[in-house]
Amino acid sequence: MQINTPPRSKIRLTRRGRIALIATGAVAAATAVAVPLLSIDFGGEKPRPTSLVIPEGWRATQVYAAVDKALALPAGTTKKSLGKAGLKLPGDAGGNPEGYLFPAAYSLDKKTTPESLLSSMVDTANQRLNGGQITAGAQRNAMNVYQAVTIASIVQVEAAGKADMGKVARVIFNRLERGIPLQMDSTINYALKRFTLDTTEEETRLNSPYNSYQRMGLPPTPIANPGEEAMRAAINPAPGDWLYFVTVKPGDTRFTANFEEHQRNVAEFNRNRKSAQATK
Repeated sequence: MQINTPPRSKIRLTRRGRIALIATGAVAAATAVAVPLLSIDFGGEKPRPTSLVIPEGWRATQVYAAVDKALALPAGTTKKSLGKAGLKLPGDAGGNPEGYLFPAAYSLDKKTTPESLLSSMVDTANQRLNGGQITAGAQRNAMNVYQAVTIASIVQVEAAGKADMGKVARVIFNRLERGIPLQMDSTINYALKRFTLDTTEEETRLNSPYNSYQRMGLPPTPIANPGEEAMRAAINPAPGDWLYFVTVKPGDTRFTANFEEHQRNVAEFNRNRKSAQATK
């Protein structure tokens, strides 16, 4: 249960069954929001962009880098501004805005600062995520909103598309309810600050609170910034008994409660992946 970011400027079939185009180190999937500003050269006479688009599923580190580039600031400036941004985050976040930098388009003008942009993102998240429906949905599933955002972030990263989000959420709930580790490679990737298809056995023994192979329950924070569809899935998971899933080919994500069936699906995925790599 992984997501992959292929090497820069490469196109590859990911395990989630998407074709991803890497532009300046960021994923711009076919279903994602376009991020034209990331290819803008701020040198010369080219004008400063008038908006910044944050795609669903970006990590906070990707958002910081995009803000730095959009505002023509030295790398690392936005991250350093967190302490003075006065972000209205939930107490559970411990000052970490991961999960609350809401994916949307944000206007830029001459007065825009990293602090104002980050505040707008968090304020938008609070408006979208703290409504009565979200709160009631979280309570219905015996969790608070921050936990729901954490589940939504995993759903956002793991699901092949919107149609699979409710099922992925159900796998998460089923594992939590049965006391089974989530075993999501996306959480290990987050701990290691990378995007990859391959997780080694040694990496599954990583000493990290984000290692969902070794640690029970949810990771301590969201692992990305989810959109509204993923959030809806997190509070309204699809009915089912599934415990495993894998996308064996585009448009064919298979969910099952049977481990042996899952192993057969994984073997088919590996054959398809090997075949795709051989034709590159």
